[in-house]
Amino acid sequence: MGLVLCAGMARCVGQDIDTLITSQSPPKTTVFDEVEDPGERRALLAIFKEKSSELRIKQAEIFLRCYPRSSFIAEVYQIIAKAQIQTGDYTGSLENAAKSLRLYPENTLLTVSVADVQAQQGLYREAESSAEQALYLLSHFANPVSVSSRDWVKLKPELQASCYFSLGRARMMEALRAGTASGQAPGLKQALSDLDQAARLNPGDDEVVLLQGLTELALGNLQSAEMYLARASRLGGPLKAKALAELRKLYADSPQFNREPFEVYLKSIPDPTPPAEYRGQADATSRLAELPQYAGSRACQQCHPEVYENWSRTGMSRMFRPFAPGDVFGDFSHNATFNAGELDTWKDGQLLVAPAPAKNVTIRVTSAQGRDYFEIKDFAGHWRRYRVDYTIGSKWEQAYATKLSNGEIHVFPIQYNQIQKRWVNFWQVIDPPGSPRADISQWPRLDSTTSYQANCAVCHTSQLRNIKSGGFEAQGPEFREPGINCEMCHGPSLKHVGAMQRAQPYEKRPIDPPVDFAHIEARQFVAICSQCHMQSAVRDPGPQGELNYSRVGEFFMHHESRPYNAFSRKGFYKDGRFRETTFFVESVLRTRCFRNGNATCGSCHDPHPANARSNPNSLKFSDHPDQICLQCHAEYRQEAALVQHTHHPYQSEGSRCVSCHMPRIVDALLFEARSHEFDQIPDARMTEIFGEAESPNACQLCHRQKPTDWVQQALAAWKKPIKPQTIGSIGTLPDTGLSRSPH
Repeated sequence: MGLVLCAGMARCVGQDIDTLITSQSPPKTTVFDEVEDPGERRALLAIFKEKSSELRIKQAEIFLRCYPRSSFIAEVYQIIAKAQIQTGDYTGSLENAAKSLRLYPENTLLTVSVADVQAQQGLYREAESSAEQALYLLSHFANPVSVSSRDWVKLKPELQASCYFSLGRARMMEALRAGTASGQAPGLKQALSDLDQAARLNPGDDEVVLLQGLTELALGNLQSAEMYLARASRLGGPLKAKALAELRKLYADSPQFNREPFEVYLKSIPDPTPPAEYRGQADATSRLAELPQYAGSRACQQCHPEVYENWSRTGMSRMFRPFAPGDVFGDFSHNATFNAGELDTWKDGQLLVAPAPAKNVTIRVTSAQGRDYFEIKDFAGHWRRYRVDYTIGSKWEQAYATKLSNGEIHVFPIQYNQIQKRWVNFWQVIDPPGSPRADISQWPRLDSTTSYQANCAVCHTSQLRNIKSGGFEAQGPEFREPGINCEMCHGPSLKHVGAMQRAQPYEKRPIDPPVDFAHIEARQFVAICSQCHMQSAVRDPGPQGELNYSRVGEFFMHHESRPYNAFSRKGFYKDGRFRETTFFVESVLRTRCFRNGNATCGSCHDPHPANARSNPNSLKFSDHPDQICLQCHAEYRQEAALVQHTHHPYQSEGSRCVSCHMPRIVDALLFEARSHEFDQIPDARMTEIFGEAESPNACQLCHRQKPTDWVQQALAAWKKPIKPQTIGSIGTLPDTGLSRSPH
C-alpha cells in the first residue's frame, strides 16, 4: 500500500468556541484572520503555495527560525514531515511528525502517514500504536479542514484500509520473529484479520492482497495462499512479479502441478472469497431497537426522593429556567447601562475593560413591578423594552432570554458575572475578531446568532425536538423539560417506572435505560456526558427532528468531532493544550487516565451531590481532593510515598495531585479553572519556547518569581537521587519520575 501523502491545508478555518456545530454550519472565519503579524501571514501562505518538496522544507525551516512562537508550529512541522516523506527522508519525517503530534495529537492525516512509514521502516510496534490511534481518530473525527466533506467520503475508507494494512504488516512481521509455528500462529491470524479489513475497505489494492497471500503461506494454508497470490497477480499492479514468483515456488514444490504448464495452473486458481462485512456494523444495526417512552423527572422522585432533591439544587437542573425573582443574581436594581464599543477582554486571569471611545448607551437593564427588563436601542435609535422570561445558568455567570410573540427565544447580548460583580459582553471575551454575536448593536436583528433554540437549547434543555423543520432552526424546537433532567443522563424510563410500580423487574444491560453508571464502559460513560460537554461535537438531527436524544438504539447521540485545528486559536495554548472549559471532554479523551485506566467524569464528579450549594463543582471528594486520584494510584496513600513522588512537604500545596497535574490554566466564566488533561507534567522546555502566557507552567504558578531556566534545572535535578532532608526544599524540586505524554 502506497504512502498516504495528504495535501497541505488548502483552507484554514476558524470555528467559534462555545457555539452549536452542525454538519451544515461550516466555520465562517479563517484562522489566518487571527495572524496579527503581516510577515508571518505572508510566510505561511508562501509555504502552502510552494509545490517543490525541497523548497517547501527550506521555507518551513526558515519560518520556524523567524516565528518560533507562531500558533501554526504544529502545521509547519507537519508540512516538513510530509515533504520529507516525498523526498525519501523517512527518519527526518518521523522526527518532525513527532514534533507536530506533540502539539496536535489528534491530527488524523499525519497519524495515518506516520503508521505507514513506521511499518515500512520496520518499526513494527510503533506502527501498531500509530495505526490503532489513527483508526480511533478516523472513527471519531469529521473531515479535516483540508478535505471537503464530499472527498472525505471516498478518502476515509482508503485511510482506514491503510491503517489496517499497517497493522497487518506489523503484526505479521512481529509474529514471524517467534521461534515456532505455534508461537507464530496467533499473531499471523490477527494480521490476517487486519488485512481482511483492509481488503474490505479497499478491495483493489494489490499490496493488501499480496500480503494476505504471504500471511496465509506463513500459516501453512497453501490453498488460500494460492488464491490470494493469484488475485494479486491478476490485479496487474507493480507487485504482479512478486506474486508470480511466489506462485512459481508453490508450483515447483507441488509435483501434481508439474504435469501441466504453469499458465494452466495459474488460470485454474479461483479468486478468494471476498471478506465478510465487518461484524461491528451488523452489531450496530441489531441494537437499533425502538426505545421506551420518557417518564419525566418527577416520576423519578417517587422512588428516589433524596437523589431527586439533590439534583434539583445542581447547576444542571437550573441550567435553564422560567423567570423567578429568587433565581436572578444579575444586578437589575441600579439601572445599569452598557455602551456599544466597550471592549471586554480576559487576559492572564484578569478582566480588562476598555471604555467605548464615545458614550453610546445601547443597553439598559431595569426592574419594574417584580419583573426584570432589558431596554435595547434599535437601528432607528428607538428604545425597545424586552421582558426577561428565562434565566440561563445559576452558579458563576448568568445569561437572560426573552420569548417573542412568535415563540422564538432570544438571548440578551450581555451577561452578569457573579465573580466580577458586573455585566460583561462574554461573547466578545471568547470569540475571534468580527464575531456577529459579540456586536451588541446588532442584537435587534434577532437572527440565528441570538436564537436560544438554534444555539443553546441543545445543551441547556432536555429532549429537544424540532416539530416543524426537523433541524436546528429558530422556528420549531420544543423541549420536554428546561435544564438537564434525569433522563438526559439515564435515558427514557417509562418502562422502568411501570415495571417498578407493578413490582415486575426485568432483565436489562447496564447501558439500557435507566443507565447503571456503575457498570457501563468508560467510553459509554463519557459519551453520555459529552452530549453537552464536548465543544467539538458535530450535531445532526434525528429522523423525527430529535436534536439532543435518540429514539432508537442508544438514547444518547454519537457525534463525530470537528477537528480541533478547525477552531479559533483562542481556544488553545500554543503548546497544544486546551485553554477553554468547553473542551473538557476533549481534554479527558487525551489522557492515559481515560485511554488506559478507564477513568470517567464520574470518577471525580457526582452529578447530584448532597452538598450542591457548597460544592458547585460537584466533586465526589470535595474535602479530600487527592482521594480522586488515589482511587487508582493507591501507592501514594502513604505519606512517605507521596513525599517521595512530589518532593514537597506532605501538607503543602505542592503535594496536592491537582497542583501539578491539573493546574488552573483554563479560561472559564471569567475565572481560571483546572485543566482536565490529567497526565500533564510541568514542561519547562515548552514554556521556554512559547513563553509563560502561551505555555503556563504549574511550577511557576506557585514559584512566580522564578525564571523558566530555574524550572528546567530544578526538574532535571529531580531525576537524581535525593537525600531525605532536601525533599520539599524550594531550591531542590526533585523529579516525579514522569514525563509529559506526547499522546
